[in-house]
Amino acid sequence: MKPQEVLSFIANQGIKIVDMRFSDLFGTWQHFSVSAKEFSESVFEKGLGFDGSSLRAFKDIQESDMIVVPDPTTAFLDPFTQLPTLVLICHIKDPISGEMYTKDPRYIAKKAELYLKSSGIADMSYWGPEAEFFIFNHVRFDQLPNCGYYFVDSSEGIWHSGADVDQFNETGFNLAHRPGYKGGYFPVPPVDSLQDIRSEMVDLMENAGIAVEVHHHEVGTSGQSEIDLRFSSLAKMADQMMIYKYIVKNVARKHGMTATFMPKPLFEDNGSGMHTHQSLWKGEKNLFFDKSGYAGLSEMAKYYIGGILKHARALCALIAPTTNSYKRLVPGYEAPVKLAYSARNRSAAIRIPMYSMEEKAKRIEFRTPDPSCNPYIAFSAMLLAGLDGVMNKLDPGSPLDKDLYHLNFEEDSKVKSVPGSLEEALFALEDDHTFLLAGDVFTKDVISAWTAYKRLHEVDQMRLRPHPYEFSLYYSV
Repeated sequence: MKPQEVLSFIANQGIKIVDMRFSDLFGTWQHFSVSAKEFSESVFEKGLGFDGSSLRAFKDIQESDMIVVPDPTTAFLDPFTQLPTLVLICHIKDPISGEMYTKDPRYIAKKAELYLKSSGIADMSYWGPEAEFFIFNHVRFDQLPNCGYYFVDSSEGIWHSGADVDQFNETGFNLAHRPGYKGGYFPVPPVDSLQDIRSEMVDLMENAGIAVEVHHHEVGTSGQSEIDLRFSSLAKMADQMMIYKYIVKNVARKHGMTATFMPKPLFEDNGSGMHTHQSLWKGEKNLFFDKSGYAGLSEMAKYYIGGILKHARALCALIAPTTNSYKRLVPGYEAPVKLAYSARNRSAAIRIPMYSMEEKAKRIEFRTPDPSCNPYIAFSAMLLAGLDGVMNKLDPGSPLDKDLYHLNFEEDSKVKSVPGSLEEALFALEDDHTFLLAGDVFTKDVISAWTAYKRLHEVDQMRLRPHPYEFSLYYSV
C-alpha cells in the first residue's frame, strides 16, 4: 500500500492501534504503538521519535533521540491483539541530519540490494530460508552466584517413554507415540503431535502476506519443527522472517506452549539451523543456471560459492552469532561443519539441491546459518561474500561428493571447518570484513559495535560462569 491507502485501510477496517516495528542490531523486534486517531500521513515523512540509547549497541544516552519512519508497503494486521492493530515495519533515521542510521539492519539490507544492482552483475537476489525451531511445553532456567541450570520439557520428549503419567495431555496418561532422538523426520500424527499448531502458524503467515511452501516435523524429538517460505527478494524476505518468528512464538503461546529459535536447546539431539537458498537473477534469467555445468550450476554460481567459502569463517560471526550456535555446529548431528560444496550432499556447508534441473529452480543452499541470526544482517553478509567471489572469480575448487562426516585423517586435514566458538568467529570477522564494506553496505561502526557487544555481553559472560557439567568433571579433583 501507499501512505494514503494505509490511512484508508485504517478508517475502513476500524483499526484502533498502529504498531511501529523495527529491529535492533541483533535481530530482536522492537515496537511501540500509537492510537489510530493520532496517526496521519505526515508520519510516513517525518516519522516518530524513540529512545535509541535503550537498544543494544545503538546510541549513547547523550545522543539518544532517534526516529522511525514506517514503510507503507509492509502493512499487515496483527492476529494476536484484542483491538484491531495494524503493524508497520520501519526504517530508522537520525533526527538531526535526517539521514538513515547506519546501524539500522533494514537499511543495511536495502543498501545490499542497491549495491547488487549497481554492480551490474544482477538485478535481483532471491532468498529462501528454512528456519527450524522447537516447540516445548515447559522451560525454566536461571543463573545465580550459587547455581545455574536449565530445564526443558515436552510431551513429545522421548525421555517420557517410561513415565506413569503425562502432565501435558488432557488425559494425564502416558499415551506413548513419541519421536525418538533424531527420529522426528517426519512421521504422521500421533507421533507428530504438532500438525495443527504448525498449520495454524502457516495460515496466519499467509494472512500476513507470506507465501509458505511446506511445513513438517523436524529430526529432533520434543517438538522440533520447520516451516519453509517461498523465495523472495532480500529485504522483503528479511521482513518476512521477522513476521515468521513473531507468529511462531505467539501461536505456541496461545496454545500454552513455548517456541524457541535457539540453535541447540537439547543435548544429544539435532540443533536448529536455517538453511538458506539463494540465487542471482537478471530479468527473467537465472544467472546460477547452466545445464552443462556441475549440478546445473553456471560459472558465476561457482564463483559465488567460492566467495562464501572464502569468507565463511568471518560470516559465521553474523550467520551463527551466538555462543549456543557452536553447540549445533559439531559433527554427528547433521550440522554442516566442513566448508565444502556438493550436489545433494547434506554434510557439506553448501549443497546444490537436485530436486529439479529446471532453470527457475537452480540455486545454492548454504547450510551453516541458524535462526538466531538477524536476517537483514545475515542475508546481506552472504550476498556480499558471494558477490566478492563473482567479482574476483574465486574458484571454490572441486566439489566433495562424499560423506564429509567420515573422511580419513588426510582428507579431513585438507578441508577447512567452521569456527569452533563464537569467539573464534569474531576474530575471523575482525580479520576479514573488507568484503562487507563494499558499497558502504556495512560500515565500520557496525562491525565494531557487533564484535564489541558480542564479546563483552556473550563470550565473556559465558566464560565467567561455571558450567553445570564441570561439577561432574571436576568436583572431586
